Amino acid sequence: MYSFFFFSLFLIILNIILLIISSLIMFKSYKSREKNSPFECGFDPSWYTRSPFSMRFFLLAVIFLIFDIEIILLMPMIINLLVSPSIIYLSSTMIFLIILILGLLHEWNQGSLNWM
Repeated sequence: MYSFFFFSLFLIILNIILLIISSLIMFKSYKSREKNSPFECGFDPSWYTRSPFSMRFFLLAVIFLIFDIEIILLMPMIINLLVSPSIIYLSSTMIFLIILILGLLHEWNQGSLNWM
């Protein structure tokens, strides 16, 4: 019982010490206006803050996120297919892959994957 109390007291004191050290470092590093300004994807924040955002970059980022999530969903399917091969699981994995390939072909035909 007492060891838990001393351990939690130690953690609280350690957190307070780390908080003080990090706040001292933070106040020491705030020197210039440029370092305090947020970083906005390569845009210079000191002039013309309303520059147009590239819609092609946005669409490519969304396509990347969609296909990245689908790859994350695909990895456990492959591992489960190796552990327990069944026709139902194989057919659902193949349907998922066909939908993924058709989506990729559709994006390719629309020209969304071309950067230039």
